Amino acid sequence: MINRTRKVARTTALVVLPLAALTACVGGGGGAAPTTGGDTDADTLTIWHYENDDSAMGQAWAEAIEIFEAEHPEVEVVLEKQTFEQIQKNAKIVLTGDEVPDVMEYNKGNATAGQLASQGLLRPLTEVAEEKGWADSLPGSLATTARYDESGLMGDGEWYGVPNYGEFVGVYYNQDMFDEHGLDVPTTLDELEDVMQAFADEGVTPLAEAGAEYPLGQLWYQLVLAHGDRDLVDRYQLFAGDADFHGPEMTAATEQLDEWIEAGYVAGDSAALTAEDMGVSFINGTYPMMVSGSWWFGRVVEEMDAEWGQFNFPGNELHAGSSGNLWVVPTNADSPSLAAEFIDITLRPEVQDVLARTGGLPVAGDPTVIDDDKTRELTENFQEILDADGLAFYPDWPVPGYYDVVVTQLQSLVNQSKSPDEVLEGLEAAYTDGRSDLLGS
Repeated sequence: MINRTRKVARTTALVVLPLAALTACVGGGGGAAPTTGGDTDADTLTIWHYENDDSAMGQAWAEAIEIFEAEHPEVEVVLEKQTFEQIQKNAKIVLTGDEVPDVMEYNKGNATAGQLASQGLLRPLTEVAEEKGWADSLPGSLATTARYDESGLMGDGEWYGVPNYGEFVGVYYNQDMFDEHGLDVPTTLDELEDVMQAFADEGVTPLAEAGAEYPLGQLWYQLVLAHGDRDLVDRYQLFAGDADFHGPEMTAATEQLDEWIEAGYVAGDSAALTAEDMGVSFINGTYPMMVSGSWWFGRVVEEMDAEWGQFNFPGNELHAGSSGNLWVVPTNADSPSLAAEFIDITLRPEVQDVLARTGGLPVAGDPTVIDDDKTRELTENFQEILDADGLAFYPDWPVPGYYDVVVTQLQSLVNQSKSPDEVLEGLEAAYTDGRSDLLGS
């Protein structure tokens, strides 16, 4: 943890600059900014991040600062704690001025890091990524969120950020309920359906779900990935060709989810339930399984009394998930080479192992350093996905506003007010419009 007597303990709110500050904007529009290097201030490194001190990331970044200070005793490290909302709301305005951090945590994706990159507000990191081996150490599906083209679309072009932790969607299960019904953890999709049918035969709805928010869309996407491959992901997520909504993969997934709903594997009232409703109902033992993200891990650890465990979505080589947020270097940063040194430290084993021990899903961690069985299981499950380069992002990522479309269309499936084909038509129409807006065609 950070020593209170050190010189990093400054906490500040993000200041919204007056409109006059916009005259200091670098470059105005898109195009590559200067590469990292050429510090005009070699005495200070200013870091912005929004992690709590006791979180996995907060503890890991504190370790990284300790290492940086030990190796650069002549440099004053100034840590300015922001909130996620502050940075999301005000980054574009603040980064056009001169009072910017040297390195900051920022959200990945077309509408966030991609947008800032396309506007010339972030420095490209491609040269330093190659120099320090970041491009070699991060699997392709992790690096996808770090690279953006001139339009700000992820997956191609320059490196503009570096991820050092991850997240993914898997299956949480109630071991006590499995034992009570004599059931084993499924290892294939067919076995998962057999387990769900066995619960349904005993009057138990097998899946905790939520149609009013993201969970049902992620379940649908896991089924799409069960029938698809990396080419499908690239076409759907990265516009590397046309996404066929009525092709065999999406058709099979949507029809399968429809069958699960009709079979009672998903509760009929799920359309109106939130993610919180889903999580609480799983934790209190109403449902034996929950398909959702690693972000639920800490909550389940703290609140669930029954014996429980986790497994990756059975049979899948591709899984919903992505890197965590990115370290980025603003164009107006005055210590960019020091920023690159700090980013590199966050990928070192000492820092990655802090993430591992605290449940932070490191991108280059060692599960053997983890003492807690549940944390080690989570990390090993994630590592299995990384080893297969199996992160496939999230169903609502491709175009702006698509989250609400996915939610609404799949609610219609739960309500049985639309057929699978009609749901796919609704998803396709919004996707096509959004893609045209992004690509200008």
